[in-house]
Order: sequence, then C-alpha cells, then structure tokens
Amino acid sequence: MTTFRDALVAHREAINNLNVYPVPDGDTGTNMSLTMQSVVEELDGVDSALESVCAAIAHGSLMGARGNSGVIMSQILRG
Repeated sequence: MTTFRDALVAHREAINNLNVYPVPDGDTGTNMSLTMQSVVEELDGVDSALESVCAAIAHGSLMGARGNSGVIMSQILRG
C-alpha cells in the first residue's frame, strides 16, 4: 500500500492531466493519492493478520476517500 501510495504521488500530475471528462477539474491524481495516504495511515499499528489488514484498507480508503476517484478506488480496494 505504501508503494502504491508513493507511485500515485509520483505520478499525480500526469494523472491530473488525464482528467478531462466530463469536467476538466484536474484533481483525480491528487484525490487518489490523498485517499491512499489515508489507507497508509490506517494501516499504521495494525497487526499483520489478513483480516485486520483488509479491514484497515477498506476502512481507511472509505473514510479518507476524496472526490469521485477516491470513492471509486475505495470500493475497488474494499473488494
């Protein structure tokens, strides 16, 4: 999750530039990277049991979801 977050941060502007439909608001990369930051923070201190890790990913992504792209990503991570 940390590596995924770091990749989103590194490519945030490129992803923002792809965001032109339906409204060119240019914030998809920013919203996705902020959502992943919430996941990483939620995982801090969680035990390594698979159930705990999965619950933390689902909760952190939903509670920290930013914009439509963050909400969509949170549902993908939850799945």
